[in-house]
Amino acid sequence: MSTALTHQQAVNREKDIQDELERLKTKENKTSDDLAKVAPLVDEFRTVHQHRLDLEHDAALAEIRTATGAPTPAASEYIEQAPQFDKVDQVRNGAPSLGGKYRNPWDTTEMRYGRDGTSGELRSRALDAIERMPHASDKVREVSARLVEGEDVKSTRMSEFVLGTTSPEYSSAFTKIIRAKGQQLALSSGEQQALSRAMSLTDTDGGFLVPFQLDPAVIITANGSFNQVRQISRVVQTAGDVWHGITSAGVTGSWDGEGVEVSDDSPTLAQPAIPVYKGDVFVAQSFEVSADASSLANEIANMIAFEKDRMESVAFVTGSGSGQPTGIITALTGGSSVVASATTDTFAVADVYAADGALPARYAANGSWLAHRIIYNTMRRFDTNGGSALWGQLAEGRKTELLGRPDFVAEAMDSSITALADNLVLLFGDFSNYVIADRLGTTLSYIPHLFGASGRPTGQSGWYAHFRVGADSVNDAAFRLLNVT
Repeated sequence: MSTALTHQQAVNREKDIQDELERLKTKENKTSDDLAKVAPLVDEFRTVHQHRLDLEHDAALAEIRTATGAPTPAASEYIEQAPQFDKVDQVRNGAPSLGGKYRNPWDTTEMRYGRDGTSGELRSRALDAIERMPHASDKVREVSARLVEGEDVKSTRMSEFVLGTTSPEYSSAFTKIIRAKGQQLALSSGEQQALSRAMSLTDTDGGFLVPFQLDPAVIITANGSFNQVRQISRVVQTAGDVWHGITSAGVTGSWDGEGVEVSDDSPTLAQPAIPVYKGDVFVAQSFEVSADASSLANEIANMIAFEKDRMESVAFVTGSGSGQPTGIITALTGGSSVVASATTDTFAVADVYAADGALPARYAANGSWLAHRIIYNTMRRFDTNGGSALWGQLAEGRKTELLGRPDFVAEAMDSSITALADNLVLLFGDFSNYVIADRLGTTLSYIPHLFGASGRPTGQSGWYAHFRVGADSVNDAAFRLLNVT
């Protein structure tokens, strides 16, 4: 395999081997597997290095023969592989060379193979592309890199998605499509190829993928979400229509006597499945705005991100689970995690302590509170003795912790106590057991004319966007929900 590499592939492989050896050198608590990797890597480096030297020797010899008028049939091949004539990763279609490991990380026409096939190469290229993608802040780059690095080592979906939707050609094509109101005639051949490559990554029909750095899910994560349920929950990415996970209530240990067979303490594993659902956003604009706006593509992406965040702030709390994510309150309602108030239709300080005490310690250690702002203000009025009950004196603002654990706000939760009804006003639990599954890839479609009630044009056009997301509790035992009833 090593002797089939081109010169640039050999150089890249040498650098990869060096990086891996450096990582193993600095790793603490090395395992036997780590130590076993060293010798094969060193042997491979020697083989690749010798192959690179042979290529350089052949190229130099071919150059000399050409200069003396005696070229060999293979001279052009050698010269192609020589360092000064290296064509691997050449910048194409006017893409800028901004430095980094690859001249053009988006060009995957030549890939080198490692122990994991091309997945390592794709991931490395994707990370390089993230550093150079246009129209991205440092926070967006940080989030993007985290998504690529967090992908399963056997999967290349995220890396392919990043490479397909971050290139300068694709960013240019997307901006032109926005300005040309959905028409592709203004695109260059390189931009058309970039567009075709990106759209091959999605199973949707019609429309255009939003560039990765402008994807609402990435923007929300990078810039912060006012939807605090998303902030504290476990957020995962999925490439399919359903996210599959594995959960367990934990292992149960035992004390066994000398010479006594150990009991079976195997955990019971569950496989929760969270489907993703389509959310829609429509952005209307006048013809004048579409002609005058200087950063229309960015503005449209930000508007979609804001509305997506608002929709999710409701769905992640009270979503029905039918055609939309299952909200955490919906998931827990009617189950064993609900704690009833001590007194009918009366919310009192003892109920807060009861919800706290009902949650097992292993979940309470990482627990967070969730309630409406009005409920928190109601709780502050419990304290009439200058700070002995919950937060402190009434003159102070609401603290960021309640009974020693962080408290967060959800405007979709119940904000008042209604007599003779369920009032699910306060939630306490470990939100790593509430999973939000994002399917990256927001698609835009252009609607050329909007019509009024009488069927006549309004002088407006619009962009129809759709995204997909799912959510559900994967372990109801990790929560306690107070019901004042």
